[in-house]
Amino acid sequence: MSGISDVRLMLYGGELVRDHEASSRINAPDGLGVFGLFQHRRATRRALLKLTNEQLKDIGLSCEQARDEGLKPFWRE
Repeated sequence: MSGISDVRLMLYGGELVRDHEASSRINAPDGLGVFGLFQHRRATRRALLKLTNEQLKDIGLSCEQARDEGLKPFWRE
């Protein structure tokens, strides 16, 4: 490989990592560490399980979708 190709691969690889990190923190407050992010996920998923059918309809989720998301372990995105 030429030097330019190596640099491009390194840059694109770095962008992918940053994009992945940002996507794992969607709707999470800024400045959270891993532990804070896990707590945030746990709390929001528990709250999702407590919503009524009318509330779920307002946010555009079915009961099944809410249950699937709400029962995910906090360490999963």
